[in-house]
Amino acid sequence: MRTHDVKNSAAASLASKVVRRIALCGVAILPRRPRSPIGEIYIVAQRGGVLAIIGVKARPTHTQAADAVTCRQWEQLVCAAQWYIATQPRLATLASLFDVMPVAPWRRPYHLLDAWRPDLS
Repeated sequence: MRTHDVKNSAAASLASKVVRRIALCGVAILPRRPRSPIGEIYIVAQRGGVLAIIGVKARPTHTQAADAVTCRQWEQLVCAAQWYIATQPRLATLASLFDVMPVAPWRRPYHLLDAWRPDLS
């Protein structure tokens, strides 16, 4: 197995764990990893009138993972989310939150709600 295949396999395993964790909270997961010309959104979830755009970052510790998300990455995520919402008119009326799920080995991922606001950067 090539290194690239191992990384993709690990990423797929990580993605399924994160998605399961979110779904256990009663949140509907929309099509996973939608791709836009701007970039990829890791997870899009909806609960009631709120749309959560969720970035996932893996590092040796949760703190390092949370700190690893840069302003540039957040801005790219916002642009990708705007493109995605524009292609899904039913989502246009929902409030959007930008969350992050830091992931560390041998630890449960946790969900930082409303971790970043585009208007406050």
